[in-house]
Amino acid sequence: MDQEKVNILLVDDQPAKLLAYEVILKDLGENLVIASSGREALEVLLKTEIAVILVDVCMPELDGFELAAMIREHPRFQKTAMIFISAIQVSDIDRLRGYEMGAVDYVPVPVVPEVLRAKIKVFAELYRKTRELERLNHELEDRVRARTAELEASTAKLRESEQRRSMAIAAGKMGSWDWDWISGDWMWDEGQYNIFGVSPDNFEINPANVQALLHPDDVDQLRKAIAEFNKGTRAYETEFRIIRPDGEVRWCVGTAAATTDESGRVVRVSGVTVDITERKRAEERQNLLAREVDHRAKNALALAQSIVRLTRADEVKAYVNAVEGRINALARVHTILSLSSWQGAELSRLIDEELAPYSLGDQIKLAGPEVQLLPATAQTLALALHELFTNSAKYGALSTRAGRLAIDWQIDEELLTLSWEESGGPLVKTPKSRGFGTRSLLASIESQLGGQAQFDWRAEGLLCRLEVPLTRKTAAAAPSKFDTAGAAELQRASG
Repeated sequence: MDQEKVNILLVDDQPAKLLAYEVILKDLGENLVIASSGREALEVLLKTEIAVILVDVCMPELDGFELAAMIREHPRFQKTAMIFISAIQVSDIDRLRGYEMGAVDYVPVPVVPEVLRAKIKVFAELYRKTRELERLNHELEDRVRARTAELEASTAKLRESEQRRSMAIAAGKMGSWDWDWISGDWMWDEGQYNIFGVSPDNFEINPANVQALLHPDDVDQLRKAIAEFNKGTRAYETEFRIIRPDGEVRWCVGTAAATTDESGRVVRVSGVTVDITERKRAEERQNLLAREVDHRAKNALALAQSIVRLTRADEVKAYVNAVEGRINALARVHTILSLSSWQGAELSRLIDEELAPYSLGDQIKLAGPEVQLLPATAQTLALALHELFTNSAKYGALSTRAGRLAIDWQIDEELLTLSWEESGGPLVKTPKSRGFGTRSLLASIESQLGGQAQFDWRAEGLLCRLEVPLTRKTAAAAPSKFDTAGAAELQRASG
């Protein structure tokens, strides 16, 4: 199925440059919208949904920085990707100013067509995926609203029939009661006893015993209801919790109506109690699911954006391949986590997914117990393994048929230790400086997971050792000295 096209806004005061950008970006197959000034760009934005804005820094009347500031002031465009094009030498201060205004990247003049297309393509895809996630969120919200409407309609029907005592018993979920306001006598039906988890054989109904079954935080609801009836209120409804004798907490909604004598004095109060525990739990699950969807969507976009921003390459093709490889690794682990309902991912499955693109036969040996990783640990470790496999396939043992790779892992007191040992490949020399992949691997393992990564560049092959905490508690306590080093590595990687 053809994917929906997105709109890309090109802003420049020079027609020739606009035409050049159109020619360069035509092959992307997206909708190209042009504006010859900042004000015209603002008019377009108010009428059209824009995925990416390509804007010239130097323009008369309204330059690129001023335009970006005005765009960011509008709530609708606070997350719209903006790429600046500058034909002059941009200072670090100007570059920082541009990023503060919301720019996601700079493209210098003369423009390299392949680089510009690659950058625009990445942000167009991110926009398309974001819209898809937003659509899924809206569908989820619609289902929640529909369910809430059903529950409200059900409550309305309950109010209409609250005077009919025959509805009081419904499989232990509903009960009715009657309180003689003058004598203090109570009457409960079977459903009421079932809801409170007591038996008529050994439970005496009186205000003290009833109050003892109410949740301490909801006792005031009973006092408030009595006060309202004393003030002349004829009907009252509230939600409250009870604590059954076995310790189980249940949610209920209670509806009460007062009967008065000829002088208007309350003589009797009758009511219906409905056990709504399952409804409350369903609402909590729906709310949790909505928050989880939003959280995972933001995390996925943040990871993808970090990959795009931090990846470095000397050539456009290498840049595109590196970005696609890392995003594909992220996508693979997301698929695994989705299949487990985001409960976790097995380490062996992560390794198998990274091995899938290669035809390596018996070059690789794996050994280790089954390990279930937390979602956050699985995401970070999957990207680290991707870097190791990619580097090995390019320069290490997996770059030749004679090369061998042994991966084994073990667990000791909630600490995963993974050993990566290469042999039989090209002669290895200790690198003079760490590449981006190595630096990002160190930063992710040490800073994000509170673990440790060690490299031994032996002549016969790389030996890498990763130590990763398996629990959130361990991961939170483990960092110390590795946090600072990992953060510094990531900063140098992004520089």
